[in-house]
Amino acid sequence: MIVCEGEETEPNYFKSFHVNADVEVVGLGNNTLKLVQDTCRLMQKQDYAQTWCVFDRDSFPAGQFNEALDLAQRNGIEVAYSNEAFELWYLLHFYYHDTGISRALYGDKLTERLGKSYRKNDPAMYRLLEDLQPAAIRNAQTLLDSYGDAHNPEQNNPCTTVHLLVQELNRHAR
Repeated sequence: MIVCEGEETEPNYFKSFHVNADVEVVGLGNNTLKLVQDTCRLMQKQDYAQTWCVFDRDSFPAGQFNEALDLAQRNGIEVAYSNEAFELWYLLHFYYHDTGISRALYGDKLTERLGKSYRKNDPAMYRLLEDLQPAAIRNAQTLLDSYGDAHNPEQNNPCTTVHLLVQELNRHAR
């Protein structure tokens, strides 16, 4: 099960993977902490081999982001997070990016790279980026590694672990 903060952008992307497994993707539209709490409730209703939460740092109150990560870990939930926005994952398909920018600027940068206007909830994003996915995985891992042992997900901007979920889905590719 993949439970997403966004109701369209993230679910559209993850539903596009071609896997040999039953994957339920849910977009709840909740903030980080509430999303993890709701995921815990969903897990009580049905047993899943793996459960993932997908959420952004956004501009939620200090502490809430790391609190959500801690709650997920205590409940066996994997997290694919982005600080500051999911669009960082898309941008990493094109180049290594290690400078924090406002979430408002990601759309412009993606429009430039895509050669067409970026639409936040575009259901074709997976297909548009699929061939560049290996570069995005490498760039995301390099970015994550750059923070070393002192990594603080709430403060380290930019940062993402979406590549971990992508790699897991790719392990079940058909």
